[in-house]
Amino acid sequence: MSKFFSNKYLLFFLRILLGSLFIYSAVTKIVDTSYFVKSIENYKLLPSESLNIIAMIIPALELIVGVFLLLGVFVKESALVGSILMIIFILAVATALVRGLDIDCGCFGTAGGSRVGLLKLFENFLILAGYLWLTKTGSDFLAVIKDNVRTRRTFPF
Repeated sequence: MSKFFSNKYLLFFLRILLGSLFIYSAVTKIVDTSYFVKSIENYKLLPSESLNIIAMIIPALELIVGVFLLLGVFVKESALVGSILMIIFILAVATALVRGLDIDCGCFGTAGGSRVGLLKLFENFLILAGYLWLTKTGSDFLAVIKDNVRTRRTFPF
């Protein structure tokens, strides 16, 4: 089973899938920032003064993570940032569910966003699992720059 989870083709596919997903998500939010600000506001978790800066930071981080994953650069580190973002998204969706909010998740801006719900929570957990997997294993297959394994610092897990 461990060979399956460390298969370079599977990890490459996961890297490309998650990278593309985050790039798509970032671009749709950047294209219509005002809609994304409104989506964040609908969660009623943050003060209104912070909404614009958050609406700039989240897509920027998603774009950086996505590009780095596609290029195979800093895969473990990028996947860790992706994991942190996904945990934040899961917490936001879960709190909206608990409070009974019927809102658009804001996941992909105006391009196919869906309502918060158990399905969205499940999707986010699946994406988080993918990011955690890449954080643990990394993936340098077809990377633009290969890391030197002997000098690379790794996470303790």
